[in-house]
Amino acid sequence: MHILLVDDEPELTDPLSRILRREGYQVEIAHDGAEGSRLATEGQYDLLILDWMLPHRSGLEICQQLRSHGDSTPVLFLTAKDTIDDRVSGLDAGADDYIVKPFELRELLARVRALLRRPSTIEPLAAQRLQVDDLELDLSSQVAYRRGRSIELSDKESRLLAFFMRHPNQLLTHDQIHQQLWDDDEKPSSNALAAQVRLLRRKIEVGDEPTLIHSVYGKGYRFGVSAGYSNE
Repeated sequence: MHILLVDDEPELTDPLSRILRREGYQVEIAHDGAEGSRLATEGQYDLLILDWMLPHRSGLEICQQLRSHGDSTPVLFLTAKDTIDDRVSGLDAGADDYIVKPFELRELLARVRALLRRPSTIEPLAAQRLQVDDLELDLSSQVAYRRGRSIELSDKESRLLAFFMRHPNQLLTHDQIHQQLWDDDEKPSSNALAAQVRLLRRKIEVGDEPTLIHSVYGKGYRFGVSAGYSNE
C-alpha cells in the first residue's frame, strides 16, 4: 500500500513515516502544499494523509482539487482544528476521516487500516461488482442481488461478504475474518463473528436457495455453492 504524507513539520513526518514503513506501507513525504498537490495529482496512492494548514496550499484545497477532478483516493486529515464547523468543512471538502493533533499513534494506525480496507471507488466499474455463483455484490451501493431480489447490507455485512466473494472456495480462518471486520483496538465478544455470519446468511440464503456460507468446524468458513463439498 502506497501512502502520501503531507505535513510541514519534520518532527512529525520523520517518526510517523518510519512507523508507517515499519507497518509495511510505502511512504512518500511532501513538506508543503504545492509539492503535496503535485505528487497527489501525478502519483498513484492508496491513501493521502494531509495536514490541514500547509505553506503555499492547504490540505483542504488539495482535497477539494482532487475531488473536483474525480479522484476519490481516501483522504485522512491531520489537523489542530477541532470545532464542529472545522470538521464539517473538512468532510464537505471530500475528506474521508480526520484526526486532531496531538493524537495517539494507535488511533492513527487504526484509522489508516480502516481507510485502506474500504473498497476503492476509483476501481474500474467491473471491479466494483463481485459475483460468485448466482450472487452478485455491488460494492459502491452495498447491495447484493440473488435470483432477481435485491439485498440491502450493512457496512459490516458488505465487507464480510466482499471478503468471502474475493476468496471463493477457500478456507478463511476466524482470525483472518476478524482482521477484516474489526480494528486491533476493538474487542468484539467471542461470538461476534458467528453472529455476523448468521445475520448475513439470513439475507443471502432464503428458501430453497443453495447454501453459500459453509462452516468449517473449529477453523473458519468457506464460501460458494461448491465449497460445501470439501472433504475437510
